Order: sequence, then C-alpha cells, then structure tokens
Amino acid sequence: MNDALAYRWRSRALQPVSFPQNLRLDSLLGIDRQKELLVRNTRQFVEGLPANHALLTGSRGTGKSSLVKALLNEFGNRGLRLVEVPPHDLIEMPDIVAPLRKRPERFILYVDDFSVASNDRSLAALKTALDGDVEEAPENVLIYATSNRRHLMPEFTKENEEYRWEGEELHPGESAEEKISLSERFGLWLSFQPFNQAQYLDLVRAHLRMLGVEVLSPEGERLALRWALSRASRSGRVAKQFARDYAGQQGLQQL
Repeated sequence: MNDALAYRWRSRALQPVSFPQNLRLDSLLGIDRQKELLVRNTRQFVEGLPANHALLTGSRGTGKSSLVKALLNEFGNRGLRLVEVPPHDLIEMPDIVAPLRKRPERFILYVDDFSVASNDRSLAALKTALDGDVEEAPENVLIYATSNRRHLMPEFTKENEEYRWEGEELHPGESAEEKISLSERFGLWLSFQPFNQAQYLDLVRAHLRMLGVEVLSPEGERLALRWALSRASRSGRVAKQFARDYAGQQGLQQL
C-alpha cells in the first residue's frame, strides 16, 4: 500500500485512487441532520473513540454516497482513508482487511448501492465483517454502506405469509427476521427522504448561488420543476444538475 487518501478493491488488490472526488460537506444541502450524525460518528472513529458501522438508506440522488465521500475532505488530513468495495467483492473481506489492520490510518470501507439476495454469499460475508468471527475485527476499520433498501434485501409479497400470531403478538417469519438481523448489525441508521417541491426549489437556488447566479426568476422556477418532472425526481442530484444547466445557459447569454 502507498499513502493514498482513497483506494478501490479491484482484482483482489487495493488500488490507489489518484484523483479522489473533492466533495465538501458544506456543498451537500438539505441533509443537515444526517450530515451531523455521520460527521460525529466519523470524528469519534478518527479520534480513536468507539464508533459504529453506518447504513445510509433512501431514495436515489438524495446525497447518501456524496456524504460518505465528503468525509475524506473533512478528515483526510487527520488520518481517515476511504476504501471502495464493490458489493459482490464482500466475500473477499478477510483479504481486504488484512493489509489495513496494522496501519496507523483509520479506514472506512465504503460499500455503495448494496443489496443482496438471501442466498448471496456476500450476505454471510457482511454479517461476519460487521460482527466479527473467531478473528477479532480490526479497530481501525468501519463499514459505511448505502442502499435504496432499508433492510438491504429484496422484499417479496409471499414473505407476508410467514408472519404469525402468538397470542396478541405478531411475529415476522424467517425471511423477514434475516433481513432485519442484517440491518441491525449497523449501529447507525440514516434515512434520506425525497424533497417536496418547496425544498427542491430551495436546493436549486442554493446551488445556483454557489455557481454565481443570485436570482431564480419565476420562469426559472417553472423550468426547474419541468426538469424534475422529466426525471421523475426532486432529489438533490436533480436540483444540482438543473442548476448547472441553468447557470451555463445564463453564462452563454453573457458572452
């Protein structure tokens, strides 16, 4: 390993990322509570204090992945390192962790867009990584995972048939229990909700201000809403994309 800020696990090796994304926490808008909690947990980790694995769930484009990546900008000079691990490579977790264990840095294993089937070998590998097995888990490694599914696994109608009544208590079936048991292994849960129309327009205005456009006209608002409608989403990502397009067009008109 060299002294890179970020790595990818590829072809059974840690490969340094030469140009990691330069995301800043203050550029992530509309997710203040999630930001506060994840930053606090990460600060505890960087300071060598107890901290939890984190699961970030919610709609696409709401800032889950960007928030994890922005931590590198905030804490990289204090020893934090980011290792991107594809979900299908979680079965190689012992090999991933082995070269990190004796390092002085603090490593976040970043698993993006994670979802597994109940019979996927990655499921058992992740459970082992979160809880440990006969080998003690390294104290300088945490897992931050993002997913569109809160319990990380597909949900099927037939699973409702597994629920049963015991007296006046309703108990989930084996499939549901397995899903819940996986997500419960993450000590920190953060949910990211889609924005309503007013919040979306506020995000558009904020992104435009960062791009040097101070005023969004009524016509600009209509264009922003039409942009969101065409993408069937009022996410932070969509707001940022519209702002870049709108600011670029405004700039062209001034040439």
